[in-house]
Amino acid sequence: MSYPFDCITDLIFVETEIAPADVILVPGGSLPQIMEKAASLYHQGMAPYILPSGGSNPRVTTTEWDFLQKVGIANGVPQSAILKENQAQHTFHNAQFSFDVLKKNGIHPQKVIMVCKSWHSRRALMTYQTVFPKETEFMMATVADRAGVDKDNWFQTDNGIRRVMTEVEKIGSYFGSHISGWV
Repeated sequence: MSYPFDCITDLIFVETEIAPADVILVPGGSLPQIMEKAASLYHQGMAPYILPSGGSNPRVTTTEWDFLQKVGIANGVPQSAILKENQAQHTFHNAQFSFDVLKKNGIHPQKVIMVCKSWHSRRALMTYQTVFPKETEFMMATVADRAGVDKDNWFQTDNGIRRVMTEVEKIGSYFGSHISGWV
C-alpha cells in the first residue's frame, strides 16, 4: 500500500547489501541486538574487526562501549577483534572518535559495515560520511529497536512516529551546514 509519507520511510531507513569490509562499526547504544548482529557478521567473515563506540549512558552501568563489548564477547567475538572507543556522547562523536581509533590502529577502511537501529540508519550514515574520507564505501545493516520499530511499521504507533520524525528534524539540524561542503 502506498502512503503520502513513503518518502519519509525512504529517507530515514537505509539498509544495503552486505559484503566483506575492513571493519564493522557500531555507533553506540544500549540495545544488545546491534552488537549481536555485528557479532553475526563478524562470524560470517564480513570483517576482521568490530568497533563499537560510546561513552557514558544512563541506560547501562558503565559506558556504551563496555556494554557492547561484553555483548560481543558473549556472542563469541574475541577481545582482540573488538576495538575500543568509549568517549563518544552523540553520533558525530561516534563517527569522529571511531575514525581516530581506526587511524591510530593503522586501519584505513575502504569498505565499512555499519550496524545500528533501523530508524537511526540515515542520520548515522550521513554523519559517518561527513567524517570519513569521501571514498569510503558504507554498507548498512540494521535492527529494529526495543519496541520493534522498523521501516514497515513505524507509522503504526505514536512511539514509532515520534522516533522517526525526531530523526527527520535531526537530519535537518545536523546537516544543513554541511551541504555546501559536500558539493
